[in-house]
Amino acid sequence: MSAFLISREPVLNRGRAITATRLTVHASPGPNACRQIAQELNGLGDTWPAARTVFLGIGGVAPDVGLLEWDAPPNAMIEMPAAALGQPATQELMQGLQQKGVSMCLDGYGAGMTLPPGADFRFILADATGAVSGAPGLLLAKGLQDNAQFDAAMQKGFGGACGWFFLKGVTPAKKLSPNQAQTIRLLNLVRANADIKEIEAALKQDVALSVKLLRYINSAGFGLAVEIHSFRHAVTMLGYDKLNKWLSLLLVTSSKDAAAPALMQAAIARGRFMELAGKGYVDKNELDNLFITGAFSLLDILLGVLMETALADMHLPDAINEALISGSGPYAPFLDLARAGERQDGARLAAQAAELQLSPQSFNRAQFEALVFADSLQVS
Repeated sequence: MSAFLISREPVLNRGRAITATRLTVHASPGPNACRQIAQELNGLGDTWPAARTVFLGIGGVAPDVGLLEWDAPPNAMIEMPAAALGQPATQELMQGLQQKGVSMCLDGYGAGMTLPPGADFRFILADATGAVSGAPGLLLAKGLQDNAQFDAAMQKGFGGACGWFFLKGVTPAKKLSPNQAQTIRLLNLVRANADIKEIEAALKQDVALSVKLLRYINSAGFGLAVEIHSFRHAVTMLGYDKLNKWLSLLLVTSSKDAAAPALMQAAIARGRFMELAGKGYVDKNELDNLFITGAFSLLDILLGVLMETALADMHLPDAINEALISGSGPYAPFLDLARAGERQDGARLAAQAAELQLSPQSFNRAQFEALVFADSLQVS
């Protein structure tokens, strides 16, 4: 069983597009900690998110040669903490990684820092408020609180940033867009088990919506053995409950804002994580509701309105409304866990996982599979 939990955060470029994922292993120190981490990561290899570059950092443990036992995927990049660069064990690890052809990035750079001879860091993570002149790689800001700080960091010379800063400081919209209102209408029709002809008629009013729905249903993340060609075919193959889930995805991905893809990615990954984490804890027919709860948990930011306003015209189950509006009810612990998995607070994450009695192994697999699922949808 895994002895550690892995949190995640996105890495965005100057245009606020997600270009990489940053994973942080929250482990307890010990003589064999890095070797154990490597072995557990090898066990998670079948669910590794391979669509983007992945930065892997270790919190609470000084990196050593034990990490060389990890069969690192080609898209993996191991973070070297600046504070450990002078330690012989870290230097030995860096030499071993270079020999294996595993990429590295530097975490915690400051101006004037002396780097080991031959060190090759393509990316440099640094505090946005510090002095960073002379950095030997592309600078990525960390510790940002909102979009305004991101803009300031870009003006300072950073090439991107990691973290969830884009969830704050978003300019709200005055009202729902026509396609968002149309998607809500479709959602309500499906929830009411309306006649297929009535739903098809509503879909025909927005051809782009129909195309997007079919694209999602046929995506790799859904895993259907046959391709769905029409809404009627989708109802036959999936039923109304599953279509409710996929129409919910359309609402989450309906924003045309240039910065929206990062929010959409976060919402979809959060929803999929909750669905996976809930297996064995809620009835099977409630798993789609967990997905919708997670996906809709950022709906207020995506639509630029209060959560109560965003949900006002939807006929959602009480358990979803309770989790999203008041943070209560049976789905709330899963939402709390999903949010904890997006932070760098290992103690809080461990406490939330323990509350649900979710093993570290199950949690980490759900994290990885959620990322893979969100990437498979190619949100744009």
